Amino acid sequence: MSRVSTGPSSKPTAAHALLARLRDHGVEKVFGVVGREAASILFDEVEGIDFVLTRHEFTAGVAADVLARITGRPQACWATLGPGMTNLSTGIATSVLDRSPVIALAAQSESHDIFPNDTHQCLDSVSIIAPMSKYAVELERPHEITDLVDSAVTAAMTEPVGPSFISLPVDLLGSSEGIDAEAERPPARTPGKPIGAVQDGWEQAADEAAELLKTARHPVLVVGAAAIRSGAVPAVRALAERLNVPVITTYIAKGVLPHGHELNYGAVTGYMDGILDFPALETLFGPADLILTVGYDYAEDLRPSMWQKGAQKKTVRVSPTANPIPRVYRPTVDVVTDVLAFVEHLDAATVSLEAKERHDIEPLRARVAEFLADPTAYEDGMRVHQVIDSMNTVMEEVAESGEGTIVSDIGFFRHYGVLFARADQPFGFLTSAGCSSFGYGIPAAMGAQLARPGQPTFLIAGDGGFHSNSADLETIARLNLPIVTVVVNNDTNGLIELYQNLGHRRSHDPAVKFTGVDFVALAEANGVEATKAADRQELLAALRKGAELGRPFLIEVPINYDFQPGGFGALSI
Repeated sequence: MSRVSTGPSSKPTAAHALLARLRDHGVEKVFGVVGREAASILFDEVEGIDFVLTRHEFTAGVAADVLARITGRPQACWATLGPGMTNLSTGIATSVLDRSPVIALAAQSESHDIFPNDTHQCLDSVSIIAPMSKYAVELERPHEITDLVDSAVTAAMTEPVGPSFISLPVDLLGSSEGIDAEAERPPARTPGKPIGAVQDGWEQAADEAAELLKTARHPVLVVGAAAIRSGAVPAVRALAERLNVPVITTYIAKGVLPHGHELNYGAVTGYMDGILDFPALETLFGPADLILTVGYDYAEDLRPSMWQKGAQKKTVRVSPTANPIPRVYRPTVDVVTDVLAFVEHLDAATVSLEAKERHDIEPLRARVAEFLADPTAYEDGMRVHQVIDSMNTVMEEVAESGEGTIVSDIGFFRHYGVLFARADQPFGFLTSAGCSSFGYGIPAAMGAQLARPGQPTFLIAGDGGFHSNSADLETIARLNLPIVTVVVNNDTNGLIELYQNLGHRRSHDPAVKFTGVDFVALAEANGVEATKAADRQELLAALRKGAELGRPFLIEVPINYDFQPGGFGALSI
């Protein structure tokens, strides 16, 4: 039991109680932008919580999302009323689609003046946020704030994990009504890991999965982020190694097996055949006769159509949630339980099973190696695969035991990162698989660096997405976060240009082309050292310099895409 901390104020308020309860649940940072509610909350009322001022509320939401994803604990973000809340909403959408336990907070008009769409800056915040959150509520009585935070944390930490939202009228936030500084708060019961559904009879379903595994010739594990959240990564790795079963992951589950592990068949994207000019999906999935989707989540953008290549397959779905998408994925066996519990059960049920003969993907690996080693010095700009290969090289040089993070903003280049970026630990590669909003890169890199302060963080971003949120370069500089940013610049929204070519066999420049931005000058104006690199050698030298600096560094790289529209099928951003 603990007491409300009153900080410098003589009387405890709802603001004090709010921050104290967040701290009870392990929240140490609140990212955000403050408005006139500053009269009611200063954020230093409680020891152990730091407020991280960002330039935009979207940055605050995504930074909290990534910090929550990596730590596995609830994290918080803040916005003022009206437009602050609507700016924050895209960060909230990111955490619901990318599955992170974020506690989103926003001020609201005074409780006696809440007339949505009539009062100045007053919107119906709860109604706006509710469809994209796990829990949304407005404070009505100051003394209930502790209970609301507890409910928000429980909802956020229930699978599928996601954001909770509390709207805070500014008069109630600063009110002491019903709040006793001497009153003891009940212990904060923060779940140690996400709370998931457990369906009656799951052990029988798991036994059916074991029987399918025993008779399968070429089984494949398809692993999603729920396996990481459940703490199942060591068990998945041990099972895969004992049975010689290859592992394929979703975008954000890269790193379940280390980059160079022989059973790591990589992460997949619908763009990979076109990028590689090679039948990659057929090579990966064609020979498989059993697909075990372990912690799989449709929002992570690995579509069932990808693994349906080749011969008819049986499928096993293992998830802590009931199947939300039977129209597109109806498995042979559906196991609704904790992922770790399933893997341990499967391991025990197959203890006498001999190792499998995994199917051969050496032609694909050879194609990837050839592709990444491309030595061509292109006159019209580097190619993305050359940039990713250079980032991998330096990450391997500077990351101790492979512990580092490569972050990708959103754009065509992101799919090169999904395929090729080095990831030697869970969440060692970060991108927004579910929401995929331009501008994700800077705040995601901030969250990664704050979660892993002793590890290198590299960010790759396209000029379009990067400049949509580049004001927070100043935040990176102010916090002195040693993030090495690579801006691949072709003055174009390249992914959208690809879609234009897919649909019309030509591009419409006014919809995708920008005039030039000097990103080196932009970085320097925000207090970040920067340089340009035009080829592999210049880029490698710049990456090494950035990794050694111990402070923010930006590299601008002229880029050009070589894509043949006929090589791409039905895709998504």
